[in-house]
Amino acid sequence: MNPSANGWIKKLLKDAVLIEKLNKTAIISFYESLRYCGFIYGSNIMVIGNLIKNDDFTNEEICKINFLLAFYYTHHISDSNDDFADSVIDFYTKINAHKTTFFSDLLGEKKSNSLLEKIIHKRIQIDDNIIDKSFNYFITNALLFTDILAYKMYLKNNKISESYIQNFESSIETIVVEALNAKVEKSNYDHSLINLFEQSLRYQHSQKISYHEAIGKIKTIEESYYIIDIACMATWGDSVIDKDEKKFLNQLGHDLKLDHHIITNAMESINFFYEKHKDKIALLSSKNLVKTFYDNSSKMVNKLISRNSKRLLNELRESKELMKLLTQSTVRDLNDDEQKKVNEQLLDIFKSIPSLAIFMLPGGALLLPLVIKFIPKLLPSAFDDNRIED
Repeated sequence: MNPSANGWIKKLLKDAVLIEKLNKTAIISFYESLRYCGFIYGSNIMVIGNLIKNDDFTNEEICKINFLLAFYYTHHISDSNDDFADSVIDFYTKINAHKTTFFSDLLGEKKSNSLLEKIIHKRIQIDDNIIDKSFNYFITNALLFTDILAYKMYLKNNKISESYIQNFESSIETIVVEALNAKVEKSNYDHSLINLFEQSLRYQHSQKISYHEAIGKIKTIEESYYIIDIACMATWGDSVIDKDEKKFLNQLGHDLKLDHHIITNAMESINFFYEKHKDKIALLSSKNLVKTFYDNSSKMVNKLISRNSKRLLNELRESKELMKLLTQSTVRDLNDDEQKKVNEQLLDIFKSIPSLAIFMLPGGALLLPLVIKFIPKLLPSAFDDNRIED
């Protein structure tokens, strides 16, 4: 079975032994298996439960398999009578109805396993020439489980509301920022990462919510498990979870009504996974995880903007308010309302430039502060009296 060739889903789901083992797995055990193989952390080291052993698979191919099996298992435990592939395609179609995605060029096709393969491929990765793989793992793949949780809700209610996805992503953002703020001593990169997460809402019109509001929107045990694991990932960024971070995580687990052993297990799991697999995970090859993320992102955004400078200038000229705000950003800091307007209008512009599709991904708004940093360089030099040409 080759996850990079057509027909891999059909062949995978015909493996009767694999499917039988998968179907007999308890819900919590399944989640723990997703965590153990790295799916929850966005760094897939092995196929879930070692159901398939193949040293030739790339990390992206393993991620595809795990993502597909997570959808399949969720469909199985729902007792849905709908065809599996059709059900997942319908789910993404429903999402596409109320948000912008890079699936729009696919969802008009006839439902099939082939179409599902294309959707999974698009959801997990985009062109390697556009996005750095380590960034892809850190931002996109760590959020894949949100799709699984939303799909479960879709199967339960036969619909998926914008408010469910919006509320859950708002909760993730708030709690991750709280986790990062739990650090006693923050480096410049820690502060940068906090600022980036504060820009991470998929729905830019959403109001930020408080910690207690975020906790109140977490309803299921799987959501609670996922939130505590994501918080552990945030605190582990400097390769250690210190005393104050443990205190925050314990309080978070208590607020989520999780038993103490579950919280301890979450902290031990992230330590075990990253220590065991640090040589296999690109982001951990550097002494400073956040520095690697920020530097790689800066280079990528710089390349994207330089390649699309002419089209961006044309689009900017047509948006007078955005041009004015960007001009002002070269000489002063924008306030929150102005920053929000810039974010919204930039995302609208990025929709019209295919190679900038990364900004439409869940979490893609993390890059907007970097965009603000680079875009003023496109403006006429007369707007910036202090510019020094390279």
